[in-house]
Amino acid sequence: MLSLLAWPLNILLFFLSFSPAAQAASPSDWRGRSIYQVIIDRYALANGSDLNACDPSKQTWCGGTWNTLRENLDYIQDAGFTAVWISPVQQNWLGQRTPYGDPYHGYWIQDSTQLNLKFGTADDLKALSAEIHKRNMYLMVDVVVNDVMALSTTPDYSIYMFKDASFYHPYCPVDFSNTTSEQLCWLGDLNVTLPDLDTKNPDVISGYNSWIKELVSTYSIDGLRIDAAKHVDPDFWPSFCGTNGAAGVFCMGEVFGGLDVEDAAEWQGPLDSVLNYPMYTALTQAFQIPGPLNISAVTDTLAQSKSLYKDTTVLGNFLENQDLPRWAAGSVDVQSLFNAMTFNFMSDGIPIVYYGQEQYFRGAGDPLNREPLWPSNYEKTPAYQFIQQLNQFRNYLISVTANTSTPWTTAATQVLTTSQYGIAIMKGDVISILTNIGSPAQNNTHIAVATPYERNTALTNVLTCEQWVVGSQGFVEVEYTEGGHAVILYPSTSLVSNKSPVCSGKVITSQSTTVSTGSSNAASSVLKGNPRTALWTLDLLMIIGFTIAGGQWWS
Repeated sequence: MLSLLAWPLNILLFFLSFSPAAQAASPSDWRGRSIYQVIIDRYALANGSDLNACDPSKQTWCGGTWNTLRENLDYIQDAGFTAVWISPVQQNWLGQRTPYGDPYHGYWIQDSTQLNLKFGTADDLKALSAEIHKRNMYLMVDVVVNDVMALSTTPDYSIYMFKDASFYHPYCPVDFSNTTSEQLCWLGDLNVTLPDLDTKNPDVISGYNSWIKELVSTYSIDGLRIDAAKHVDPDFWPSFCGTNGAAGVFCMGEVFGGLDVEDAAEWQGPLDSVLNYPMYTALTQAFQIPGPLNISAVTDTLAQSKSLYKDTTVLGNFLENQDLPRWAAGSVDVQSLFNAMTFNFMSDGIPIVYYGQEQYFRGAGDPLNREPLWPSNYEKTPAYQFIQQLNQFRNYLISVTANTSTPWTTAATQVLTTSQYGIAIMKGDVISILTNIGSPAQNNTHIAVATPYERNTALTNVLTCEQWVVGSQGFVEVEYTEGGHAVILYPSTSLVSNKSPVCSGKVITSQSTTVSTGSSNAASSVLKGNPRTALWTLDLLMIIGFTIAGGQWWS
């Protein structure tokens, strides 16, 4: 992490301007954040705990708490994140163990008016919030209001916040092809049922509004992630969420789905934002190896997003979460991860990284995608260092344009070119050139990009600190003679004039308009230990491991 003394005064003032107890955080406040997502039970253990006792397949408690997260925030902050999203704090099921294990994840709600004592006390949660704000970061809390948890279709309602059957819809299994059914019927199955609240009931509305107002105020929460948002009546959300609702803070809803932008976009309005499942799906289709390598999925989703969403700049961009397979479970090539991550950080929206993504976790789905983080020893892997670079540059862009007429966060993402090998996008003054070819060198593969810059304009690849010079008619060209590394180009004069900490004193000059990615000379100046060499080693190990395992990840 850079010393604060290395940062120019204007950038320091930007970050210090965040209130240590930030309240009423709006979409515009969140637009400039990047988020690290944590399952509390799986992030960190207390000193002296058995570090080898957590088996995610057993679906039970492993011992993480609000205090152990608070004591290990350096790992998140040093990666450059400016917000932490934690799993639900509401009291969870206290009855017998279920056929699907224990509620270690936090999503099986019993009484929302009580905290989950497995994770700590009210004072512990307040201390975590205070420490996050002391670091000028935001706290996002996951909340569940759609349902509670039971082991039958005729539960004892007296144990819940809403204590009578009249507050719930009658039991019926969800038909996911029918919107009405999604909002009226019960999620789960007959082993673990999730009784569905009637969110049109005035008492349910007023009860939830009072609860969330107190929760946000008591624990100084800056934003909410809304679980199963599309299973709730849309008219419920405006009074509950947002700066004009009871919560008084930014709300990002989960609208689980595939490539259907229209289905996701209709929920931005009732909610401030949604998790961008259509773009997640498009990125898996475009970049995962093996896969269809369909770049058109990304361009089509971008085009639809511009026309259907109310505001693409506050969407949640992600590659993994607790409900999805890890990226590495579906892609054997580490460069596919790096290129897709670059898209999420350098395009419209708020980048979100699920804990362990930076450690190449490869759980193929629930519960194996909820691994404990501590066996990684919180290593600063090449992926972690790559995220540091992305966060540092994104935070810099946000800071230097914050008080201008054209903030980087609100600049629209444009597609400059596409090919079967990748895509070039531009947001503000930044050009990102991404490829799906993977790690092996491909000597006859290139992407030519027509930029808006004049010939001989000096650009810097901020990932390698190598300087490029724009060629005739404004073109630059990427050759992949050293593998499919992402490229992020930014005017060199802007780095100098704004006294950027990015590539400060490290720019390697070049007279070429055509540059091969993965240059070892350029890379050695970026991070200690020549990370490109480390990346190539990791690439090779992953490919060898995949081959040895017969096309499967190591178990």
